[in-house]
Amino acid sequence: MKRLVPIINLIGHYKYVITIVVGVLVVGFLDENSFVRRVQLELQISDMKAEIEKYRSIYEADSKQLRELRTNPEAFEKIARERYFMKADDEDIYVLSDDQKPETENDETVE
Repeated sequence: MKRLVPIINLIGHYKYVITIVVGVLVVGFLDENSFVRRVQLELQISDMKAEIEKYRSIYEADSKQLRELRTNPEAFEKIARERYFMKADDEDIYVLSDDQKPETENDETVE
């Protein structure tokens, strides 16, 4: 019992400080509306705003293309040629690529 007396005196002397520290810890980290949870939600909101902006730009591009399809009958031909590589009977299509050729160990130059 004599060992607990200094600890009880210390707690009694700093009871308000201990109460404030415990309260801040509970509200800051353990509570449902804690600071950590708030930061997580802010990050989630910023991710969702970026996703909304991405889908908005896709929507605008698709709406523009739809308007073009409604007003210009030649737009169908343009889309068929660009996206689906369709061609007329008297045409040839050449697909050009900017992809790099993969380097292999067996490709050695002869000098």
